[in-house]
Amino acid sequence: MSLSVPRLLFICSRNEWRSRTAETLYRNDDRFAVRSAGTAKSARTRVNAAMLEWADTILVMEEKHRDILLSRFERRAWADRIVVLEIPDEYRYMDAELVGELRAAVDTYCT
Repeated sequence: MSLSVPRLLFICSRNEWRSRTAETLYRNDDRFAVRSAGTAKSARTRVNAAMLEWADTILVMEEKHRDILLSRFERRAWADRIVVLEIPDEYRYMDAELVGELRAAVDTYCT
């Protein structure tokens, strides 16, 4: 019998910089299963209800992302698993400061 690992879903607006960086950082980390998505229509991968149901922890970059999820999808058990990281949209993909903020957040909320 194998133990399951925590499933983390990272969400930002377009799934280009912040949430994609987080997925890249933890993609090969055996402690977690990770996915990322965006809330915008133009997102690389757009968040859907199945992703929200899948996740043990939903890490959104800003309060507006939480608000979008709660308004767009029916509230279900996943609503209380949302963590707002307060990481502003001012970083590029794999920016060193963004990497540090994401690592600190995962250490705080997911380990």
